[in-house]
Amino acid sequence: MANKQSQEGENISSAQAVFLGALAPGVNAPTWTTLRLAFVMLGVCLAVMLGLAFSSSDSWLVLHVAFLVLITMTLFLLLSWFLSQTGLVSVEHQIREIGLAPTDQDTSRKNSMKIEEKAL
Repeated sequence: MANKQSQEGENISSAQAVFLGALAPGVNAPTWTTLRLAFVMLGVCLAVMLGLAFSSSDSWLVLHVAFLVLITMTLFLLLSWFLSQTGLVSVEHQIREIGLAPTDQDTSRKNSMKIEEKAL
């Protein structure tokens, strides 16, 4: 049974896991990795914007971009704290939670139908 579940997890790509993470309760590891990558890219963009704002020597622009950096850092820290409190969920658990995983009843029902078809 555990081997079967580990094979299900290996068959799921990272993109499918991220989409599954958007639909199911909890956050899986590929979704958190994608979110961290998005925050890194946002940080790079804001760093470039902050450099350009300093080079233009416009104090309102520097203040505005610095406020955006502060908002981004706060959001990332709050998300990290929240996930450290709740923990990550496995992709297999999310599949079972949504109901996409075949249950033992489904497989036994399919097997009994095959047996009945062979008997006819």
